[in-house]
Amino acid sequence: MKVLSGLLFLLLASVTEGSLSSAIAELPTCALLCLEGALQNSICAATNQTCICLNESLQTDVASCVAKSCTIKESLVTKNVTETTCNAPIRNKSKSYYALSVSFGTISGAIVALRLVSKFLINSELGLDDYFIALTLGAGIPSSILTVHGIISNGLGRDIWTITPKQITDFVHVFYAMEILYFAQVALLKLSLLFFYLRIFPGPKIRRLLWATIIFDVCFGTIFVFLAIFQCRPISYYWKSWDGEHQGTCLNVNSLGWTNAAISILLDAWMLGLPMSQLVALQLHWKKKIGVGMMFVVGTFVTVVSILRLQSLLHFAKTNNPTWDNLAVSRWSTVEINVGIICACMPSLRVLLVRLFPKLLGTTQHSNNRYYVNNGHSHTGGNISANRPGKSLNSSQHDGSSGDGITYSQTYTVQWGEHDETKLMQMSDLDAEAMKSSSRNRHVHNE
Repeated sequence: MKVLSGLLFLLLASVTEGSLSSAIAELPTCALLCLEGALQNSICAATNQTCICLNESLQTDVASCVAKSCTIKESLVTKNVTETTCNAPIRNKSKSYYALSVSFGTISGAIVALRLVSKFLINSELGLDDYFIALTLGAGIPSSILTVHGIISNGLGRDIWTITPKQITDFVHVFYAMEILYFAQVALLKLSLLFFYLRIFPGPKIRRLLWATIIFDVCFGTIFVFLAIFQCRPISYYWKSWDGEHQGTCLNVNSLGWTNAAISILLDAWMLGLPMSQLVALQLHWKKKIGVGMMFVVGTFVTVVSILRLQSLLHFAKTNNPTWDNLAVSRWSTVEINVGIICACMPSLRVLLVRLFPKLLGTTQHSNNRYYVNNGHSHTGGNISANRPGKSLNSSQHDGSSGDGITYSQTYTVQWGEHDETKLMQMSDLDAEAMKSSSRNRHVHNE
């Protein structure tokens, strides 16, 4: 340790026990010199721990001097010692984020498993949307593991001065991997939704727009994953640069995160607009409207979460306390990806729920047969028939004798089928066409 001035020798000599003497012994030389200068300009005695801790002007002077005179590691040690000595509260939000990550990871994983298992049980062929949702989950599994055993275990949710230099390096290293995985998950999740749209929308115009969007999303994901991997030269500079002791260059990490988030939000808005433009022209059964509406409401929620995450990126790369300030970014990223997976699986879950609860959730069609007996001539009214096998409930009402009167018959059919997931939209066309046919028949018979 360098030779200290007389004031510090007096300080060390006069304080022989207690937390203040222990703290002073732990401070690096640069911080001791800063404390000496600040004490000379303050009203606090060198042995008055309460005054030193509560005097904001003194604390500001010491912090400013330490930032200029000490290395980053020495600054963190100084901050840790002073916060501990002054009995500052220890902040730790890692447990709440752990619960959030595990809960969402378990739910989204179970939903994807249900989606794939249900298709296996009904011998339905897997589509590209199924493969890409599985890939999204596959990229999410290492993210969930790294969240628990990488960033939380190394200090996420705590102040950076409360953890060791090795933990800081490991935290930033794992955060680098999480950033790459996040960019990949965002692109894969959008591809799953886009390939699902391709299965349910047969129109040539909408399909051309969807293929163009798919190509854009592939390019978007590939470029940002590449930039995330090679944003620093050398690559290791990403997790070693925090201490100011290594040489290297990096892209503007803040700009990279903001650009990715902004493009992702705009792409989400475009992808919400594509199906909505098709739904306007369709006449869906009210149960289908609720199901489709819920799916797109959740999709809107994902976009809202992306916007909230964008706000959390304000201090992403400029913070001096990344283990604490990046908690919001991590939290919103977890919610965004997992809610997106749940949203993408809703049509498949609808089919599974219809099979489990057909009377409650099934799509119903009905057939009405009216027989009018007038002067020996029989006329048949509108007829809407169910084309697929299902469960039927029949009710008939008879008025009059067998030779003269009105017979009314209704048949309710709860329908499901192997491809009901992809018939979410097209089945409404059959409903509308049948209703038109029924209307025409009634008009002819009335004449």
